[in-house]
Amino acid sequence: MDATKKGIGKNLEEKIEHDLDVPKETFANVASHLPFANLAKKGNDTFVIEVDLPGVSKDDIELIVEDNILTVKAARKMKKEVKKDDYYLCESNFGIISRSFVLPEGIDLEKVDAKYENGKLIITLEKEESRKAKKLSIK
Repeated sequence: MDATKKGIGKNLEEKIEHDLDVPKETFANVASHLPFANLAKKGNDTFVIEVDLPGVSKDDIELIVEDNILTVKAARKMKKEVKKDDYYLCESNFGIISRSFVLPEGIDLEKVDAKYENGKLIITLEKEESRKAKKLSIK
């Protein structure tokens, strides 16, 4: 292969590698703005989802269940102002954040409990009574 073709091949490889890095960086940027969540199963009948939402007001959180998918949406509105004699600083950060969870089958939507404290949303889900494990007696 002559030097010209080697140069074209190398440039093409570099372009492909660069073009693959762009989606990776974009995904990493989007993922860094998702709220952290912990999922736990307590016993056989209860599930707990904890979502970190620091800087979010309880009134700016919305929970939606549709087609067995629980979606947590929140509006983050932060504004920091510093007023001094010789300068003024105002920083603000606004945005909508959202996180969705596929619910296990048989969750009783009437018994979903959600509470918000210290920047953490805690959602407790229970199985429907008919799906809960039952201890049977032996005769």
